Amino acid sequence: MVPTIAAEGGTLLVRKIPAADSQRVFVGDVVVLKDPEQSDNYLVRRLAAIEGYEMVSKDEKEEPFILEKDQCWVLADNEKLKPKEAKDSRLFGPVSMNDIIGRVLYCLRTAVDHGPIQNSQFSMQKDLPVLEVELDVDEMAKNHKA
Repeated sequence: MVPTIAAEGGTLLVRKIPAADSQRVFVGDVVVLKDPEQSDNYLVRRLAAIEGYEMVSKDEKEEPFILEKDQCWVLADNEKLKPKEAKDSRLFGPVSMNDIIGRVLYCLRTAVDHGPIQNSQFSMQKDLPVLEVELDVDEMAKNHKA
């Protein structure tokens, strides 16, 4: 998820979403989801499309398709990565919205390098009160594994 989240990772503040749907997560949000290929692992990816979106490949051999109900398309932020390296929907296809665990609100990379994650405008507005009340950077830094 470079450049949004540093290559060496960081401590993430995630707002858990009990049931992901188009009213709770929005295109542009950075989400945590179950890895479709290894269910014990999690991925952090940006939500690029939700149900009803038409997906058109750059490869002219592939037919366009429309994401079905409860499907979404996730992408890594690092555009330089090839699909296999990015490990996103270009590799494994559409993902169930049920696999989304939560939305990333904040990233602590180091004690001096931290800040809110740039999500969709809708989510940023919804999450601002949570950050103002719940965020304790000192506590996050104390528990951060550098």
